Amino acid sequence: MKTIELHLHLEGAAPPKFIRSIAAEKHADLSGVFDARGNYAYGDFAGFLRCYEAATSVLTTPRDYARLLAEVLERCAEEGVIYAELFVSPEFCGGGDLSAWRDYLAAMEEVAGQAREAGIDSRGIVTPIRHFGPERARKSAICAAETAGGWITGLGMGGAEQVGHATDFAWSFDCAKEAGLGLTCHAGEWGGPDSIRAALDLGCTRIGHGVRAIEDPALVRDLDDRGITLEVCPGSNIALGFYPDWPSHPIARLADAGVRVTVSTDDPPFFHTTMRHEYDRLATSFGWGDTEFRQINLWAAEAAFCDTATRERLKKEYA
Repeated sequence: MKTIELHLHLEGAAPPKFIRSIAAEKHADLSGVFDARGNYAYGDFAGFLRCYEAATSVLTTPRDYARLLAEVLERCAEEGVIYAELFVSPEFCGGGDLSAWRDYLAAMEEVAGQAREAGIDSRGIVTPIRHFGPERARKSAICAAETAGGWITGLGMGGAEQVGHATDFAWSFDCAKEAGLGLTCHAGEWGGPDSIRAALDLGCTRIGHGVRAIEDPALVRDLDDRGITLEVCPGSNIALGFYPDWPSHPIARLADAGVRVTVSTDDPPFFHTTMRHEYDRLATSFGWGDTEFRQINLWAAEAAFCDTATRERLKKEYA
C-alpha cells in the first residue's frame, strides 16, 4: 500500500552512513555518536538529544541539507511513501537567521521539486526547538512566516517536551497561524494528557505523538469530537521505553475510540525502524489489514498541511 507520513524529522532521518560520510569530508570528530556497529549510540532520551544534535552538527551548508533531503526522500520512496512532511529547524539551518534560512530553503525546495517529479511529494514543517526556549522559537516562527507557501506549509514544535509549558510559545504559534501555516506540536509523549490540552490551546489541529491521551477518557472524547489528528510513531515510542512492546501500544485503542491516528517513523535510523516495519508490526500486533491501513492514510491525507489539489489527489489513493 502507498503510504503518507506526517511526522518525520529531516535530520533524524539521516542514515548513519550519510552522516559519517559528511563528517569525513569535513574532517569532523564525531566520537561517541556511533556504536561499534556504526549505529547511533545513546542510552536515554537526554542521550538521544545529545546524539541527535552532535550528528546534526556536521550539516552546516545549504548543499548539506539538499543532499540530506534527497537521501531521505529516496528512502521514503523505497518504503512506499508517496507524501511526507518533514520537520526542519532554522536553528540548524543558519542559526535562526532569516537570510541564511532562505538560502537553505532554496536548496531544499529544488530537491523537493525534483523528487516530486520522481513520484515522492513532500512539505516542510518549520520546527522551533522547545528546550532552546521561547525567544529563540520566535526567530524560527518568523522564518516560517516569511517563507510560508510553496514547500513550507506548517509549524510544529519539537525538542524536550519536559521543558517549560507549551503556551510559553504562544507568540510563535500565533505568528505562524497569521501566515496561514498549519499547526502541530509534540505532546502526550513525555508529557501527560495536560500537555496535549496545552497544545490544543495553541490552536493545533494535529498533535505529534499524543498517545498518552489514552490515560484520560474525557480527552479522548474531545479529540474525537474536534477531529484532531495524532501523528503516532509506535516504533519510536517503544524504542524510547514509553511502552514495553507493540501489543501494549495504545494506537489501536485510540483508533477504536474514534481518534484519528496516523503512522510515522519519527527518527527512523535512531529507532531502527522503517515505514514497512511499522505496518508489519501493526498487522501482527493488532490484526490490522487493508481496511485499517486505508483509513489511517485517508486521515493523514485529510490532515496534511498541503493545498487542496494535493489533498484530493492523495485521498483518491484510498477511495
